Amino acid sequence: MKFDDKVPIYYQIKNYLYHQIITGELQPGEKLPSVRQLAIDVTANVNTVQRALSEMITEEVIVPQRGKGNFVTTDVKEIEQLKSKLVNEQISLAYQQLHALDLSDDEILTEFKQFMEDGDVQNERTIEDR
Repeated sequence: MKFDDKVPIYYQIKNYLYHQIITGELQPGEKLPSVRQLAIDVTANVNTVQRALSEMITEEVIVPQRGKGNFVTTDVKEIEQLKSKLVNEQISLAYQQLHALDLSDDEILTEFKQFMEDGDVQNERTIEDR
């Protein structure tokens, strides 16, 4: 896993696991790899991984079972709420960044509609190609 220096690593690990849960790579009730195995998989310190998991336990996204490990919650509503929260965070971030470019709400909607109609073709080009 490649980490962004501007974002805490434990937070990036949480988002990585959130993504796996939301996309179904980790199913409700499925056992997560051990803390040590996750640390190896994401190339991070065991304590950092444990911090991410601890927060996810507090959020009730994963459930610990003494002597057995950590499991994805079986509460489908919790997973749907997680998905909704993450979607809203991404939309909020994009919205703020587009407003910073001095676009109005109508212009932002127009750009999003155009982006979706184009099928992201223009973003497949690199900056050097433009």
